[in-house]
Amino acid sequence: MRTYLLKRLLLMVPTLLGAASLVFVIMRVIPGDVALLILGGDGGQIDQKQLTAVRQQLGLHDSLLVQFGTWPWGVLRLDFGNSLWTGQPVVEELLIRLPLSLELALFATMVSVIIAIPLGMLAAVRQDTWVDYVVRVFSIGGLALPGFWVGILCILGLVIFFGWGPPLEFTPPWIDPWANFQMMVWPVVTVGYRFSAVTTRMTRSTVLEVLREDYIRTAWAKGLRERAVVIRHALKNAMLPVITLIGTEFAFLIGGLVVTETVFTLNGIGRFVVDAVAHRDYPVVQALVFLIAFGFVIINLLVDLTYAWFDPRIRYR
Repeated sequence: MRTYLLKRLLLMVPTLLGAASLVFVIMRVIPGDVALLILGGDGGQIDQKQLTAVRQQLGLHDSLLVQFGTWPWGVLRLDFGNSLWTGQPVVEELLIRLPLSLELALFATMVSVIIAIPLGMLAAVRQDTWVDYVVRVFSIGGLALPGFWVGILCILGLVIFFGWGPPLEFTPPWIDPWANFQMMVWPVVTVGYRFSAVTTRMTRSTVLEVLREDYIRTAWAKGLRERAVVIRHALKNAMLPVITLIGTEFAFLIGGLVVTETVFTLNGIGRFVVDAVAHRDYPVVQALVFLIAFGFVIINLLVDLTYAWFDPRIRYR
């Protein structure tokens, strides 16, 4: 296990460097000049000396090799530089928004798992009955309905029927749990519903596949109770693809909820990425992509390690 962990940790280095290199090149290829955006002109209405001074202040006068070479060294020191748009350290900007995105992703994942696994298991055990059909409608509805549309319906329903709207300012749970709950409950429900729909479909399919195995027929033939056969034998062996899906979706939720954050006015990582790209804020974009890539790598590693706990036959060397 130690050798396997060491290999995976070492492989993280070229993966993260590759992601950083790719986004570095893409951001420089995109048309636009952050200095012009800051000065608010189109190039012809601005003093070239002023424009040159702003570029020099932002470090844009350096060659691309110098710009890229200094960035990995800063990452090793947890120094992602300063935002070209706000002038604030990128780490401070991240620390403002990261707790919100992590909380939303974590609780949406918990809600989806609590809903999806029992429903998927129940639909597989009661295949082609009214229970299975209800679960199918639930899951297909979650896949078909856009998350932002569900969010808008939630807000309209709350405003029209209850005269209540979510708070506009994020309050951390350790400061005011009730205010935090009021703001996060509906985004969590909206995202969790869509996430649970995907997980329910995957759980149903994998449990159905396992229930057709010979050892499950043997368990039935021995006269074991349905709960023991389904939960102890079938569900645990059917969870490996579901765990992979849960891990991948959780990593995506950290930085991929741009529309949901916009609908519920949440100042999270997703909106931060879009704003940084629009402003050509190179240090911020590079830091966010590095953070999201790091999250995917770590979560994939944890998912692989979880496999061995669910299936003792899996061994890593």
